[in-house]
Amino acid sequence: MRTIWKGRGSRAVLVAAAVALVLPFAAACMDSDQDGRRAGDPGSLLEGTQPPEVEAQQLSAIPAGKQLPLRSGEDRMTLTMPEAYTPSAPYGTGTDDYRCFLLDPQLDQDVWLTGSNVLPGNPDVVHHVILFKIPPDTVGEAEARDAASPDPGWTCFGGTGLAGEFGNLEDANWLAAWAPGGDETKTRDGYGVELEAGSRIVMQVHYNLLKGAAPDQSATQLRWMPGDTDLTALHTFLMPAPVELPCRPEHSDGELCDRDAAMVDVNKRFGVSGNTNTLLHLLCGTGVEPGETTSCTRTISRGMTVLGVAGHMHLLGRRITIETNPDTADAKTILRIPVWNFDDQGSKPIKPVHLDAGDTVRVTCQHQQWLRDKLPAFETQREDRYIVWAEGSTDEMCLGMLSVAYDDEPS
Repeated sequence: MRTIWKGRGSRAVLVAAAVALVLPFAAACMDSDQDGRRAGDPGSLLEGTQPPEVEAQQLSAIPAGKQLPLRSGEDRMTLTMPEAYTPSAPYGTGTDDYRCFLLDPQLDQDVWLTGSNVLPGNPDVVHHVILFKIPPDTVGEAEARDAASPDPGWTCFGGTGLAGEFGNLEDANWLAAWAPGGDETKTRDGYGVELEAGSRIVMQVHYNLLKGAAPDQSATQLRWMPGDTDLTALHTFLMPAPVELPCRPEHSDGELCDRDAAMVDVNKRFGVSGNTNTLLHLLCGTGVEPGETTSCTRTISRGMTVLGVAGHMHLLGRRITIETNPDTADAKTILRIPVWNFDDQGSKPIKPVHLDAGDTVRVTCQHQQWLRDKLPAFETQREDRYIVWAEGSTDEMCLGMLSVAYDDEPS
């Protein structure tokens, strides 16, 4: 057992969504006027900025991330998948495998997690990794899921698949996330994420099968401090929005251009997680309105200070913004990426923004079908299809993530 000082407890919760990210603070934001390009014009949009590619050779060629110096009182632990796993499409079709692996940090006392890194065992297939905290009262369920599969881990599109995961988007059970090229991350000085004694960690690995499959045995490195260190607790506030991207009029004769048929296809590939888009409409109070732009506005239930922000889309994503108190005199844009780059997504620290209970936050995304004409990842999927929120690299998402400290956090 790893002996660690006693400290505060932690919460567990919610949801997932799939990809990503509390990645390195490296998201590049540029002013749309300076960019000088406009949505919907493939020629001008591509000029000077090649769209991102997702290929095994490209991912494996990205240099390993940098390891950062430890701070006073900080240490590292390394947790490795217990055995190698060879990914495959779990439902017999599709090009993506999301697999959850249960890792045991052997904590006999509480700790603060203060940073993370991922060591991909096989960079050719590891597309991204998300770490989730599993509190002691959920460990038994996680162990049962792990034992039920003859292969290491279990299938987990959309999150860990454990009970209660969709209970609280304002305090999600995400610890961190990583994508190829990501450096080791660390929290701001004076902040950390609480992890209780007896907790486990689930490492969700997204395997991209577009270039085949091969065994992987990845690991994660966690920075930590004793639980009695005087730190402020950080939480992840997730802001997902549904996606309703129709086929282009001149490409609308395909079978999957029908929304109902597209929904059947998503459910076939991802099981119960294929229903996420419908649930997001309920969360956001939105109806099905096909279009390139989608958004979700949420009301804050607790006072909080926003310390970092990130966005996530897939390959058809083009623009994303996150605003606080939109459409009011106090409106502020805390994230704006006018030309999305799938290969360069990360969280960025911001000047702290305080929000009161009753304030609002909004995530807005734009997706465009013409990108499938250009990207190697769509080489076998050039035909348009109706796109909704789903887990695959060639599906789509619209997700904002806030790193926050709550006003009512107990001291």
